[in-house]
Amino acid sequence: MNHPRILGIGIANPPIRLTQEQSFQAAGYQGERIRKIFLNSAIDYRHFYLEGAPNREETSDQMNQRYLRGAMETGCRAILNCVKAAGTTVQDVDFLAVCTCTGYVCPDVGSRLVAHMGFSNNLQRASIVGLGCAGALPTLQRAVDFVRANPGRQALMLAVEICSACYYVDNTLETVVGNAICADGAAAFLLAAGQQANLSYPLIIDFETFIATEHLHEVGLQHRDGKLRIMLGASVQQLAGPMIETALQQLLRRHGLSRSRIDFWVVHPGGRRVIDNVQKHFGMTDTHLRFSRTVLRNYGNMSSPTVMFVLEEVVRSGDPRSGDWGVMIALGPGMAAEVALLRW
Repeated sequence: MNHPRILGIGIANPPIRLTQEQSFQAAGYQGERIRKIFLNSAIDYRHFYLEGAPNREETSDQMNQRYLRGAMETGCRAILNCVKAAGTTVQDVDFLAVCTCTGYVCPDVGSRLVAHMGFSNNLQRASIVGLGCAGALPTLQRAVDFVRANPGRQALMLAVEICSACYYVDNTLETVVGNAICADGAAAFLLAAGQQANLSYPLIIDFETFIATEHLHEVGLQHRDGKLRIMLGASVQQLAGPMIETALQQLLRRHGLSRSRIDFWVVHPGGRRVIDNVQKHFGMTDTHLRFSRTVLRNYGNMSSPTVMFVLEEVVRSGDPRSGDWGVMIALGPGMAAEVALLRW
């Protein structure tokens, strides 16, 4: 099979970059207990799309408008960085898939980017909404489906989140943790099959999903007082390892691979404790998860784009070689474990 290959990766963040101490002060929380949650998150910096000083009285309408402006600006830069890395332009893109969960607009973000950036008028589109931190992998799968069905044509996928537009304040642990780790960012992949490519980017071989519907309400966003409030069930940390293992076993078995054959683990860093539990469950070394921890430290959890940032880190600093195997892993609402198999 002529597997699709990533031709370029682009990442982008809003220009405002805060330390965790600065984030704690800006959030308006008080008390040493909450401050320690911010400072003990294994995060050094996060980026936010803010217009002036943080406005803790922002209405839901104002938040959604800020989401749109931030998604357009940050998403546009990620796409431009992506096509530049691939040596092409947006006019050469045949399919655009956009995933997001931190705001809702109609027309969707993708359609607005078509108008704003000068994509072809006969571009095919897909809008994937509400899959949270796991959203990048189902979106990648739709892009892969397109290029497999249309050899020689290009698909671009964008994951963009303005988590700061889901800002809700109360003193529950899940809200505090969400406000302590979530951040804003965007990432884009350009894919094609059967085209000349930079071999530092991997082929996309296969996907597997496991949805534990009995845990549907453990993680996600809920409406409260007209705003979006994060849900982070305490059991998520313990569920991550077993759910990922269920999907991963199916995927590796299908290709006759063992875990020891995987050279690069591209794991979504949902938070320090989630990574710690995944590491313990699979017996991974610090080296296996160094890319995930680097992204968490420098960017926090940006929801759907984060795992794409991890792959960008692998490509840029991991020195993958021809024949190496990789696995992308993300966990999100549903609850769902999403896994993709990569080959350099």
